[in-house]
Amino acid sequence: MSQELVEITAAGEVFPAKGAPERPPFEHQQEAMTALDKMDNAYNAYSTMVVLPTGAGKTYTASKWLLRRALDREIKILWLAHRQMLLDQAAKSFIKFAVAAELPHITSFRYRIVSGEMKHDRAVHIEPTDNLLIISKDSIGKNLERLDPWLKDEKEIYMVVDEAHHSTAKTYQKVIQYVAARVPNVKLIGLTATPFRTSESEQMLLADIYHDGMENGNVVQNKIGMVYKTDLKTLINRHILSKPRFETYFTDENYGEGLGSKSLETIQHLDTLPPDIAKKIAESGPRNRLILDTYKAKAKEYGQTIIFTVSIDHAIALTKLFNDAKIPARYIVSTIKDGWTGVTISSKNNEEYLEEYRRGDVQVLVNVNILTEGVDLPMTKTVFLARPTVSTILMTQMVGRALRGEAAGGTPYSYIVAFMDDWNEHISWVSPETIFYGGRENPEDVDYKKRELRWIAIAKIEEFAAIVNDTIDTTELEAVPFFERIPIGMYAFQYINEDGVDFSYQVMVYNSTKDAYDKFMEELPHLFDWASIEGEYLSAEQLEELEQKSREQFFYEEMIPSYDPKDIQHILKYYAQKDFVPKFYTFEQVDRDKLDVHLIARKIWDDRMDRQREQEYVDELWENSDDNILRLFFGKKTYLRKLINIEILKISDPDEYPIIPQVKYDKRPIESLTLYEISQINPKLGKTLYDDAYANAKVEGGYQCAKCGKVFSGRHGLEVDHIKPMNDGGQSVLDNLQVLCKSCNASKGDKAEE
Repeated sequence: MSQELVEITAAGEVFPAKGAPERPPFEHQQEAMTALDKMDNAYNAYSTMVVLPTGAGKTYTASKWLLRRALDREIKILWLAHRQMLLDQAAKSFIKFAVAAELPHITSFRYRIVSGEMKHDRAVHIEPTDNLLIISKDSIGKNLERLDPWLKDEKEIYMVVDEAHHSTAKTYQKVIQYVAARVPNVKLIGLTATPFRTSESEQMLLADIYHDGMENGNVVQNKIGMVYKTDLKTLINRHILSKPRFETYFTDENYGEGLGSKSLETIQHLDTLPPDIAKKIAESGPRNRLILDTYKAKAKEYGQTIIFTVSIDHAIALTKLFNDAKIPARYIVSTIKDGWTGVTISSKNNEEYLEEYRRGDVQVLVNVNILTEGVDLPMTKTVFLARPTVSTILMTQMVGRALRGEAAGGTPYSYIVAFMDDWNEHISWVSPETIFYGGRENPEDVDYKKRELRWIAIAKIEEFAAIVNDTIDTTELEAVPFFERIPIGMYAFQYINEDGVDFSYQVMVYNSTKDAYDKFMEELPHLFDWASIEGEYLSAEQLEELEQKSREQFFYEEMIPSYDPKDIQHILKYYAQKDFVPKFYTFEQVDRDKLDVHLIARKIWDDRMDRQREQEYVDELWENSDDNILRLFFGKKTYLRKLINIEILKISDPDEYPIIPQVKYDKRPIESLTLYEISQINPKLGKTLYDDAYANAKVEGGYQCAKCGKVFSGRHGLEVDHIKPMNDGGQSVLDNLQVLCKSCNASKGDKAEE
């Protein structure tokens, strides 16, 4: 085997950047860190939550605090999350904000990201010298013993659960308990925007997990589970976030007709539209015209806008439509794949187009997914959601593009404009409003009442569509008084599937179905006992069996409006993961240049200002900025001056003043990678391994499966797999490769480690 070493970006050593932080934290972030300091000083072990709304910087706050409080003191951190995207976000935050001024006692720290994602590391590679483990809960939940050498002799550890409202799931609890049994002092911190969006029983369990907090400025134990909490209204009032205004436009186009189970699985598990449907949406003239006309009608109000589309073709089509209408638009994409050669080519014009947008020369940026994170575009006032998603994370990222408030260099108001299609299948598309409102808002609030009405209106679309369709007999439904066809409430909940997709789902309940649902919820524990369900995820067979049993016991009567079996399946999936019934909500209430410090520093440098003139210039900016925006953003003039000085140093001596932390990535023998990864890095070596494995399996008449012995005339139906699994330290070397038929490989139960 080749002794070639390859770089692993999922693990490495971070050397903090020289200088001070990029910017001071916002008021609420500093408040949260101060509260955490109090908790940390008071107790050797604790469990608490930090509750910050979407867009308020939970990851920034936690990583910045932990850099100082844990890593600088050489205390290990275990960061848990349920999705690979959250893991990447956390790692980027720790690396980005690692500055020497805040890490005076260390010269570097080691990190590792572990998940089932190919670009990440595996649990088998965890080293005792790792300071920061960022890991998916399922990967470590299946390999808890891999933590033992890492935890050995540790007296204390910081443990973070991202999206902590999911920590009631069995796997999270198992990991927390495992670590607590091996480390005397565990400091557990949950991060969430919505701690109590679920059932009363689940709230109680969350309180059992996170039982320490603050009360009247004092740290208390075994009482309140939140050390710090702020809400959207507070951050909007402080101008950190803009105030969102939601608009929904219905396209009157149907894309769910005849949607097969394979397509449905692709949407629900991968958040990817089937190519034929994506093509149909991209080529829909009326739908694209609606998007253009919607913008034209309120162009001044919408201002600079980002449009999220379903595909590259869709982005190109909409860009042409806007430009033809004399509205300056550009499309940007992450990559373009040449259909003939299969080579992926990065778009060379993206940065140029982004600069045009920043200057205001472009009003509309059309893209697929490239603008969901990492790109700073605070002038954005509006996002158009021209693509649906089942991912709460993706929805949060898309909506977040427009949420930068005035104090953060953004706008006072933002518009979130969704274009809704008609899908006959009950796909759990995420509504942008559910990112902000999870059922805890004030029922007396006018906006709350409007949201209730919209939830109901959306739930009724399918019913109304059926009534106007002559081919569907809706006589019985139409006979029911309309008031009875209005839901009396809904079950609203979230759960995570095996692939880590975070579902938000609502089940509408009517007078006709209320009693059945009450009985169904009451009997759910007995139903799961009857089926002997223990795992966190239900197999297709278990789901079918439980749904049928529920139908026979609770939903056997004729109900108009009726229940939907798929609603029952989603509730069953939720219960399997949570052990609690979802919460029921009733519908009773129905009736930036000015902040660019680099530009300020550049002017001071270019104009060769002396210290006196520089001070006068900064004072003038501070006193005369429009709407006191500098004061709102920086809080204190000393913060502004410090950051200006840093920027001047970067300009005057860039080589001696690195602004980005340096990362020395780990290197590992290429045979420690999967065959697919090897083929991507060294195609010749990958092909040799595949060919040699098949050569070893060659018998008279073809190739023989190493397990069942069946002989295949060709390679079709066969797969090359590892004898010793990679998650047990197996490597991609010829002696550890075998050829199996697809059914034998599937039955092994030894899948790539997550």
